[in-house]
Amino acid sequence: MIPRVAILISGGGSNMVRLVEAMQAEGFATPVLVASNDAAASGLDRAAKLGVPTAAIDHRPFGRDRAAFEAELLKPILAAAPDVLCLAGFMRVLTPEFVGRFAGRMLNIHPSLLPKYPGLHTHQRALDAGDTEAGCTVHEVTPVLDDGPILGQARVAIEPGDSADTLAARVLVQEHRLYPAVLKRFASGERTPLLLG
Repeated sequence: MIPRVAILISGGGSNMVRLVEAMQAEGFATPVLVASNDAAASGLDRAAKLGVPTAAIDHRPFGRDRAAFEAELLKPILAAAPDVLCLAGFMRVLTPEFVGRFAGRMLNIHPSLLPKYPGLHTHQRALDAGDTEAGCTVHEVTPVLDDGPILGQARVAIEPGDSADTLAARVLVQEHRLYPAVLKRFASGERTPLLLG
């Protein structure tokens, strides 16, 4: 059975585009939904142009009631019946209840070499620490933020004179390589970490 994949985004969705393009080109999974917490997210238009159904549930009217927001977000997700849920720049912290519903089948990409630098501002934190390398990680999502079993990492050398922006741009290139490769392996049942230089 070819897995069905839903993708959650909050912005431009460049990683989402790479995932969809890989699935459509290689046939290892079927993209069935791209959903966002922001109706203005440009990634929704990009997904629609790739022929993927979209949905938008604005989180703002729900204030701090994450459970109410997630209840609405779940409606299009459950209607799409995904086997795998991919977070691709989805900038909302999900409740343990939501995560538990998709335990073992929700993936996220994070722009650091986890367990280093969970959370935000990862590139600046790597520079401030004097690290010689940075990178990105694909991991299974658990209720702990940016935690969970690591499924893949790609490393990028930090160069003299790097800023957070220049480093982020080089890491993003590797994100676009890593996430589709890990998803393809995950879809086939492979859970051992994929390590890219």
